[in-house]
Amino acid sequence: FPRCCVVCGRPLAKGEECICTVCNINLPRTNYHLRKDNPVERLFWGQIPLERATSFFFYEKGSDFRLILHRLKYGGQKEIGAIMGRYMAAELLSSHFFQGIDVIIPIPLHKKKQQIRGYNQSEWIARGVSAVTGIPIDTESILRKKNTETQTHKSRKSVFERRDNVEGIFELQHPETLAGKHILIVDDVLTTGSTTLACASCLVDVEDIRISILTLAMVE
Repeated sequence: FPRCCVVCGRPLAKGEECICTVCNINLPRTNYHLRKDNPVERLFWGQIPLERATSFFFYEKGSDFRLILHRLKYGGQKEIGAIMGRYMAAELLSSHFFQGIDVIIPIPLHKKKQQIRGYNQSEWIARGVSAVTGIPIDTESILRKKNTETQTHKSRKSVFERRDNVEGIFELQHPETLAGKHILIVDDVLTTGSTTLACASCLVDVEDIRISILTLAMVE
């Protein structure tokens, strides 16, 4: 069977990975990395020591581009994460988004959920980012100690429900190893930011910590 674009289903040409050139051009990019005080950054203002934050493209429920995330997260196609992570990082490089970042921490999955899925999709996105930037990945410092229900089935409007769902689910290990570092938290999709904030909040008491946030997509 030919390799096909995960968005439109057409066979991929030589040199194309995951998505075809036409779909790549039409990907609904946010370009928020070019905007100071963009909507992603505003989600986290005053809550964590935030340096910068962005999401690569807009996630719309009826759009074919949602298939990128659906096949990555539920279709067993983990390589999509690494490929899209590389695409994303390559476009953000020229804006100096990664300047000064010491380590990448992908949002962890609970071990039971990871055993069922077979991998952590955010970690695979982080692998792609790391391949382009050379920034190392840390999957040991933050653990997910509670196996919560997925946030994707909750409405954007139920912000309090989402916050209750993720409260206290992450735990920081060996905080002294992160002192003075600039951390990049990577996730697949941003809705209200509750899960990302819960993860980042584990780091706020670490001495001289700085935090940036990058997600592959965000709900528009």
